[in-house]
Parts: sequence; C-alpha cells; structure tokens
Amino acid sequence: MYEVTKYQVHRMISDKQHINLHLDAHSVGLDVPRDQEPNFRKAAELLNKRYQYYLKLRPNASAEQLWMYTALEVAVALQSDAREKSLEPVEEALKHLNEAVLSALKS
Repeated sequence: MYEVTKYQVHRMISDKQHINLHLDAHSVGLDVPRDQEPNFRKAAELLNKRYQYYLKLRPNASAEQLWMYTALEVAVALQSDAREKSLEPVEEALKHLNEAVLSALKS
C-alpha cells in the first residue's frame, strides 16, 4: 500500500507549489504561490523568447551577455509600465484642474 509522508501532506496543504522552469539550457526549481504558478510559467516563456531574439541578433555573444540584454529589456519595460501607472492619477488631477481654471476664466 502507498504511504503518504508528512512532507507530502505539508506540500498538499501548503499555499506554495514547487515548479521547474527551463530558461534556455538551465532548469530552475522554485516554490511559488499556487495562484501565481501560471504567471511564473508565462514569465519564463517570455524570457526564453527574448533570449532567443538576442541570440539571433548577436550569435557570437556569450550566454551571460544574452541574459544581460534580456534582463535589461525586461527591466526597462517594467520601469516604463510603472512610470505610466504612477502618472495616471497626476494626469487625471491636472485634467480636472485645467478644466476648473478654464471654467473660472470664462466666468
């Protein structure tokens, strides 16, 4: 008969899930929140696509350089996204302020 170990029971009730991601020739094992598992897999897929893009663009570059290009591209995208999101409330407030000033000037 099959016995379930304490470790297996803990893993079944844990909010974490162990996954293995493949990044180019590397396998990375991670314990991730169960609800975030699809996001980690999509992120690994994105990183692999961008790595392959830079590999085609720079076939003589080292793996380290290719990962650096990939990391920089992702970091710039995150910075740009964060900047856009952080400016939305300011832009909305300025829009209302401009409307109020124009309305006051017309009066």
